[in-house]
Amino acid sequence: MFQQVPSTREEWLRVSDNFEAKWNFPHAIGAIDGKHVRIQAPKNSGSHYFNYKNFFNIVLMAIVDADYNFLYADVGCQGRMSDGGVWRHTKLYEKFENNNLNIPEPAVLRVPYSIEVPYMLLGDKAFAFTPYCIRPFSGTHPTGSPQREFNYRHSRARRTVENAFGILNSVFRVFSRPIQQKPEVARKIVLATICLHNFLRKRQSRNTYSPPELADRIVEGHIVEGSWRSSSATVMRNLGQVPLRTSRDLVTMREHIANDFIHNNQINHR
Repeated sequence: MFQQVPSTREEWLRVSDNFEAKWNFPHAIGAIDGKHVRIQAPKNSGSHYFNYKNFFNIVLMAIVDADYNFLYADVGCQGRMSDGGVWRHTKLYEKFENNNLNIPEPAVLRVPYSIEVPYMLLGDKAFAFTPYCIRPFSGTHPTGSPQREFNYRHSRARRTVENAFGILNSVFRVFSRPIQQKPEVARKIVLATICLHNFLRKRQSRNTYSPPELADRIVEGHIVEGSWRSSSATVMRNLGQVPLRTSRDLVTMREHIANDFIHNNQINHR
């Protein structure tokens, strides 16, 4: 496991402030996603590492900040585990569930609103909608609607975790084919690439390791996609979806954010 998760309220707020400043999404404390990482078939493993997509794999679960740095990574769940169960089997999930991470209390987006909005992870349809993880609206929505604007902004901010995975895949060629190692060794290799990623992106070597054009970037208010997206060779595969079951309070809170985007906080986009 790799962990650089904030430990204080102030550190979480810095993560949130960076998401709002760079990606125009308030109260975001990380973008969460997971990948199936293909490995060679382990000896005598039966179906333990064989998933429903018909290949052997381990699972990488990660949370990324607004600048494509990993805050957390858990590697090694057996591939046969359901996608919805991967996150629930991590230690960090338990801490979120038990509110043991010093995350700031919910707060209003702006005066004079009265609805308090939690500080949340940004997840896609592979993750349940909870008080600490917000996912997009289902279905399609007309141009100009609050729901469509919310989904655009949510997707825009979640690009951080997509890009972190994309940079790993582009730079470390070990991800260009199934990892030819035992699961325990493959797990260490994946974690090593994540440690190197964070180390190099926080040093003067940042632009050598990941040139600006490699990742998505904002140019004159518009997103220009990174060159990693043109690479098709990868052993990383997306997680599947989980059913949407949530409370009315959470639905109301998401609608409140969507309406705020339309009425008070619009951005230019294509």
